[in-house]
Amino acid sequence: MLGIGTLAKKVFGTHNDRKVKATRPLIEKINALEPEFETLDDAGLQAKTAELKERHAQGESLDDLLPEAFANVREGAKRALGLRAYDVQLMGGIFLHQGNIAEMKTGEGKTLVATFAAYLNALAGKGVHVVTVNDYLAKRDAEWMGKVYELLGLSAGVIFPDMGPENRFAAYQADIVFGTNNEFGFDYLRDNMKSDLAQIFQKQHFFAIVDEVDSILIDEARTPLIISGPAQDRSELYRNIDAVVPSLTDAHYELDEKQRNVTFTEDGNEFIEEQLQVRGLLEEGHTLYDPESTTVVHHLNQALRAHKLFQKDKDYIVRDGQVVLIDEFTGRMMHGRRLSEGLHQALEAKEGVKIMPENVTLASVTLQNYFRLYDKLSGMTGTAATEAEEFAEIYGLGVVEVPTNKPIARVDEDDQVYRSAAEKYGAMIEEIKLAHGKGQPILVGTTSIEKSEMLSQMLTKEGIKHNVLNARHHEQEAQIVAEAGHLGAVTIATNMAGRGTDIQLGGNVEMKVLAALAENPDADPHALREAEEARHADEKRKVMEAGGLYVIASERHESRRIDNQLRGRSGRQGDPGRTSFYLSLEDDLMRIFGSDRLDKVLKTLGLQEGEAIVHPWVNKSLERAQAKVEGRNFDMRKQLLKFDDVMNDQRKVIFSQRHEIMATKDLNEITTDMRHQVIDDLVEIHMPPKSYADQWDNEGLYAAVIEKLGIDVPVIEWAEEDGVDDEEIRERLEKATDEHMAKKAAAFGPETMRNIEKQVLLQTIDQKWREHLLTLEHLRSVIGFRGYANRDPLNEYKNESFQLFEGMLDSLREAVTTQLAHVRPMSEEEMAQIRAQMAADQPEMLRAAREQMGQASAPEPAGAAAAEAGTETAEAPAPGFVEDDPSTWGTPGRNEKCPCGSGKKFKHCHGRLS
Repeated sequence: MLGIGTLAKKVFGTHNDRKVKATRPLIEKINALEPEFETLDDAGLQAKTAELKERHAQGESLDDLLPEAFANVREGAKRALGLRAYDVQLMGGIFLHQGNIAEMKTGEGKTLVATFAAYLNALAGKGVHVVTVNDYLAKRDAEWMGKVYELLGLSAGVIFPDMGPENRFAAYQADIVFGTNNEFGFDYLRDNMKSDLAQIFQKQHFFAIVDEVDSILIDEARTPLIISGPAQDRSELYRNIDAVVPSLTDAHYELDEKQRNVTFTEDGNEFIEEQLQVRGLLEEGHTLYDPESTTVVHHLNQALRAHKLFQKDKDYIVRDGQVVLIDEFTGRMMHGRRLSEGLHQALEAKEGVKIMPENVTLASVTLQNYFRLYDKLSGMTGTAATEAEEFAEIYGLGVVEVPTNKPIARVDEDDQVYRSAAEKYGAMIEEIKLAHGKGQPILVGTTSIEKSEMLSQMLTKEGIKHNVLNARHHEQEAQIVAEAGHLGAVTIATNMAGRGTDIQLGGNVEMKVLAALAENPDADPHALREAEEARHADEKRKVMEAGGLYVIASERHESRRIDNQLRGRSGRQGDPGRTSFYLSLEDDLMRIFGSDRLDKVLKTLGLQEGEAIVHPWVNKSLERAQAKVEGRNFDMRKQLLKFDDVMNDQRKVIFSQRHEIMATKDLNEITTDMRHQVIDDLVEIHMPPKSYADQWDNEGLYAAVIEKLGIDVPVIEWAEEDGVDDEEIRERLEKATDEHMAKKAAAFGPETMRNIEKQVLLQTIDQKWREHLLTLEHLRSVIGFRGYANRDPLNEYKNESFQLFEGMLDSLREAVTTQLAHVRPMSEEEMAQIRAQMAADQPEMLRAAREQMGQASAPEPAGAAAAEAGTETAEAPAPGFVEDDPSTWGTPGRNEKCPCGSGKKFKHCHGRLS
């Protein structure tokens, strides 16, 4: 009997079905326009772009322009790439434009789908950002889809690491900009550290399309983007602490793999205290609980985590003497990404490589808060439905499943669960041999480098030729993935999330043509392509007869999405295929999340060695375990976001203030308000409200006025006058400081003074914000302990961080006022000294300039040549010079030649005696 919910869905359709159905009239309109757009020449397509831009500027909405814009893109893609978009690709483009996540299976052509929404929204002239998971895909997509945009009269740019500011700025001027989430995020942070609006890359955040949206907005969202600067070197401390950890026994710590947490026990604390005292890291009589021991305890905890929670070749690898992190979802190396709070240094100490100094945070933002800056956000992926709740709650994004162009013909087998890992791997090898024997291409998925290399050794023993794709071989990634669909190919891959290159049955024609052209550059490309396509068609037929791509997974991941991404590599565009997961009770997921009950079931069933249990109930049980882990990870990310939201409100205030300051030509009003507020605070501190005159701290106010306001006025005398109250003092101070700053502005010149005010304001804001970020980091690390007192740590953090922010703004006003009060023009004497310094350094500057122009061999004055050689040329003493009478030496500059005629600088000769 059908349930009420199931019955209702049968009658009314699901929410997803209704959304899909609603796009049909639009798709019919686009299809109806196709013949009209086919008659246009290339110039006609560009003219249509100009017309659509003009119509939008005149008030027509992008929704109204959608059918014509999509028809224009479809025709442009046909001409530029030879690809005609399917109806389901148009549907995906509509959902992206509406600000949804389009869930499309692997091989459905998501890259082309993005061009429709990107083109339509680029007509608004506000810039569109297309976000990818790696630099290779950003460059590939910008070059590939850039042909379509160029044909239609729009420009495409790409941003990537190590790009010069001029090229980066030019890339951002394009209508559609491609780049990774990290590049866009870091550019946002860099923009908010600049001092001139003209240098800012990201003028606005209008519309973003995020490819592999689940990888970027969920998996990578755990780690905030941080721009940092080096702090003091503490290499010796890390090494000394690291030396203690290997001597710990199991009784000294508790490991919680579920929560990925490890802590010292009471026995461990006592043992550690003894060890630290022996090694001189803890002073005699001090314990780990003393405030003075905070730093040592922090680094001890990090060393323990490095040894017990982080595994080499799974969480990181050591390459070229550096600890390089591995992305747990894609298996890629994350060059330049470092763990914070001394954890990366602890890993470097553990592996015995050079320890890089810890960093101080200069600016930071989470990916959640960065992408929430956009007016409209959309994304695409093959797997988003399992995280629909998080996308809706955090980003306000709906998930729409787009139907496949052809029905899925892939067979997904039930999981096979073995008692031990050895039995599981043995069964996998037998299955690989069987499938390989009939020529079926096989993709073997693993969760770590270590396991991929172990399987590789087992296959090598069996004499099966194969490729390995993991963080050690990521440079050949596109090539390995492209070859994975060949007849009889066996590929072992560590995590297949967001690879960006489809596995095509029979191999990738495009890659084969490029390889053939590289070998024989003079060959006819068209003839090569025809030959390759003929060979490919024959091989594809054989592969399909063998059953298509067979995906064999060696383990279930914590996240169902990652498993689904691996599955989705098989059965693209209606191709045949098969997937199977091989598991054991020793797998991490099974071991950590309740394999005891399953173990009892297996024993009750009386399974023999080498046998597996295969049943849909097992699949359901595992999916429930994965759903629990996903829920826990979501809660962790939500908690991280709640704390970051507190800082984000403050970040927005600071960044908007910086923009306002950069955009304002005359800041005199702002600095005057700051100065008057400082005066109010000083008067209130030293002359408290409702206090009597004999209770005032007149001397303290006088000293503070000199220090903070840079003026010497008779505050004490004013305070002793009859009838003068604190308000009168305030007004007199305001008048005196206003006159003081007006004189200063006149001395500098109004324009110079405005520039000084702008630079002082920006530099002080940046310095105070950096200090504030560090304080918040420290507060965040200890606020959890408030829970022991039955107080909500988040509320405590909100209250205290707000108080800290208020204090920062007060100190900002004071610092800006003090700096501006004491700035002064240089005297003639100081200018003369600088000119003398420049004159003394001129020969060196001339030589450097000649070297730059390739004229280093040009003749030089004898004196300059001798100075370069490290000697001085002797000259006659200055007229009237007397060795023992300084009054006859004149007043030479410190860097001028000594009047004695030695040829040395005065400061190195007789200047040392004066």
